[in-house]
Amino acid sequence: MSEICVPHHDYTANVLTGLLCIGITVSYLPQHRRIIEAKSSEGFSPWFLLLGSTSSASGLLNMIVMQWGIVKCCRVLSVGDCLESTAGIFQLSLQWFLFVMILVLYMIYYPPHLKFVEVELDMHDSRPPHHIKTPVMSDDWRLSIILSWVVFLHIVSITFVTFLLLGTNPSPDAPQQERQISIWATFLGVTAALLSAMQYIPQLWHTYRLKLVGALSIKMMLMQSPGSIFMVLSIALRPGTNWTTWIPYAVAGALQATLLTMCLFWRARQRRLGIDDFGKRKDDVSSPVSVTRGPDEGLLVEDAVDAAVETDVRSLVDDEQNGEETPLLKQGRQSGDGHRVGGWLKRFIRRR
Repeated sequence: MSEICVPHHDYTANVLTGLLCIGITVSYLPQHRRIIEAKSSEGFSPWFLLLGSTSSASGLLNMIVMQWGIVKCCRVLSVGDCLESTAGIFQLSLQWFLFVMILVLYMIYYPPHLKFVEVELDMHDSRPPHHIKTPVMSDDWRLSIILSWVVFLHIVSITFVTFLLLGTNPSPDAPQQERQISIWATFLGVTAALLSAMQYIPQLWHTYRLKLVGALSIKMMLMQSPGSIFMVLSIALRPGTNWTTWIPYAVAGALQATLLTMCLFWRARQRRLGIDDFGKRKDDVSSPVSVTRGPDEGLLVEDAVDAAVETDVRSLVDDEQNGEETPLLKQGRQSGDGHRVGGWLKRFIRRR
């Protein structure tokens, strides 16, 4: 223990880790803020969030297993040396927490109009079809709920297995590391790498099909894509790590750069079409505007349309009724005129 617990001072790695922790926090905040301000998480693929959450959790526990001997040294090291030695674990813990927060916000701000199935009713007249919400959950919302539970069960299960193995192997230091601990660490690292490699595939496909940026934050990707290079260097320079620890972040960084390029292309397309990130017209107003009829009068567009439709329907009915009654009215008017003329002639003859 005494040989392993000698503090390892690497000021370059420490400065890089500190800057990365600040950068990770700052880079995730635009994404959190964007979802909250838009009050919508439309545009995210639930599979992307599942793979990202499970990948970051596996990478975090891989780091804990690989550096468990260093973690145990905190019993004999000073607080400063302990924080310096375990800074890599704190860095990955921070990234896992901030990414999982995106999943939490995704569920909280899931678009209400997409949660349940809508039925379209034909009104059998000139009015547009009427949409009625049903209590039946949509497939996407049901899938999001299921995948959220999968994320929760995954982190609980791998955390339990990790600390069970570490607790039953009192000396998992690098030279004397138990075979099962080594296999488990490799499993976590390879799993994190595979999940990271697949993480952006469903999001790339989802964004490509949607042809909209949605709730994705371009600012976050602009900061994180180049930052992934420093992230990989920071982890690789840490003692007790190998390629299984940093490879997931290298793969994720390359695929995130691809997603960023796609989002920049769709943003340029949206500007040409005059629509926002959610496909709505930029000149569209959600609140009804008033149509001025006079200096002191105003009528809401919805009321004006209803009144106009009602007037047109009444005029059509009146025309049909008048068309049926007009011959009779004309005959009545002609007969009335004849009686009036006849009566005038009779009075004229009597006077004579």
